[in-house]
Amino acid sequence: MSESFVRSISGSVYIILLLVATLYSEISFQILFGLFLFIGIYEFTKLTRLSLVFSFALGIIVTAAVYLLKDSAFFFYLNFIGIGVLTYLLIDLYSKKSKPEKSIFEKYLLLLGYVIIPFCAILSLPYNHGAYEPQVIIGIFIMIWTNDTFAYIVGKKWGRTKLFERISPKKTIEGLVGGLIFTIIASLILAKYFTGFNAIIWISSAIFVSIFGTIGDLVESKFKRLAGVKDSGAIMPGHGGILDRLDSIIFVSPFLYLIFQILK
Repeated sequence: MSESFVRSISGSVYIILLLVATLYSEISFQILFGLFLFIGIYEFTKLTRLSLVFSFALGIIVTAAVYLLKDSAFFFYLNFIGIGVLTYLLIDLYSKKSKPEKSIFEKYLLLLGYVIIPFCAILSLPYNHGAYEPQVIIGIFIMIWTNDTFAYIVGKKWGRTKLFERISPKKTIEGLVGGLIFTIIASLILAKYFTGFNAIIWISSAIFVSIFGTIGDLVESKFKRLAGVKDSGAIMPGHGGILDRLDSIIFVSPFLYLIFQILK
């Protein structure tokens, strides 16, 4: 079988699994993304050479605390740690003085802020005043897929100015702008046909998805470059690992969680 055929089949299975699990029930959604969380932890430990046992233990402790304290302000404040770590990764991405090797403490802090907290944010996103609304997650993924698709199309046809050539040679500023415009259009359609959130929340989400989702892809590419690997894992033939596939929503989810808490 050709690589493109395998990639198409793998991608289709992933999308169907995500849609079915999210729409079927709250429990199936939690199980799927809980599984993604621990696969993501596994992949991150391979990229950064961390202890798998301690990393899983940290993931279990944090997610259990978030679940048990879900009706309190615990995760609202914990989420700021994730935003702080992601902001550090953004600055580090453009810093010429970036250290190629992090300390053990820094690596565990990155695990917490780059993997564990973002996945906890994803698990918290579809809840609007305590009610499970799967359309929220579906809408976010539609915006991510829209941004990726049109950033590629616009960048390939009109892209001239490189966005971050050292990390991702194919990404262009024109592609970023094209992806942003079409993602905002998609958000307006979602605001019309999806219930729960108003147009302001959807448009704000679109802007963050387009900008921070693109940054998430660059950050994941840098992690792989430093580790000397092509993909974070091999669970999805032709697509790599969970961190490869979910790099956009991983980076943007803590920001979206904050937007939802403030605007809804």
